[in-house]
Amino acid sequence: MTEEKKVSVGKAAKELIYGMAMHDMVRYALKTRMYLEHLFMLITLGDMLGIPLLPPYYSLKLLPYAVPNIKSWKRRLFRERDFTDAFF
Repeated sequence: MTEEKKVSVGKAAKELIYGMAMHDMVRYALKTRMYLEHLFMLITLGDMLGIPLLPPYYSLKLLPYAVPNIKSWKRRLFRERDFTDAFF
């Protein structure tokens, strides 16, 4: 067996083990992170939507961390949803 084939077989085995053992946990962790970030943006910038949850003083202190995500958050919040979105 050549060295290149050994590396490709090792890589394939590594990816197979990852897919069997960790893939679902990684997807769940990423989905949980997305929901927590969405909740953080809603609490911090909810007054943009007319939902004042935090006093403006605290929102202004957190604003530098939220500014890069405002555009994608608004797009995600106002996106039309279908019942099939719950499956994926």
